[in-house]
Amino acid sequence: MAREFSVGEIARRSGVAVSALHFYESKGLIRSHRTAGNQRRYSSDVLRRVAVIRVGQEVGISLAEIAAALESLPDGRTPTRQDWAILSQGWAADLDRRILQLQKLRDGLSGCIGCGCMSIDRCPMYNPDDRLGAEGPGPRRLLIGTMKKSG
Repeated sequence: MAREFSVGEIARRSGVAVSALHFYESKGLIRSHRTAGNQRRYSSDVLRRVAVIRVGQEVGISLAEIAAALESLPDGRTPTRQDWAILSQGWAADLDRRILQLQKLRDGLSGCIGCGCMSIDRCPMYNPDDRLGAEGPGPRRLLIGTMKKSG
């Protein structure tokens, strides 16, 4: 028989407040059932779901995106490694894009980003006469798909 946890146990094991668990449940991200004494009980796979929610939010994935991904998991049974692999594959392209964007931000923020401010000493060299402004708004050298090669 699978082990079940109270809401307090899940909160302690996951590092998430009881109120957050209730919120996740209200949004359909996790599920519990009630005992004869009307107490919430969670199956152990809720710990993994909460971990995915926490890490996903930390890297900027919205709760709506997390909910959509979790909906791909089977209902009524503990997800298998294959179930989790399918969820992971669904996020792979978006996570790769986010990683690339974060690397561009980390590596490019101290130089010209093509925003048109011309306040960094390298701006006149990498964006002479604010030519990147003609290509569109925003930090042209940082946005995915718009970065110009630097010399």
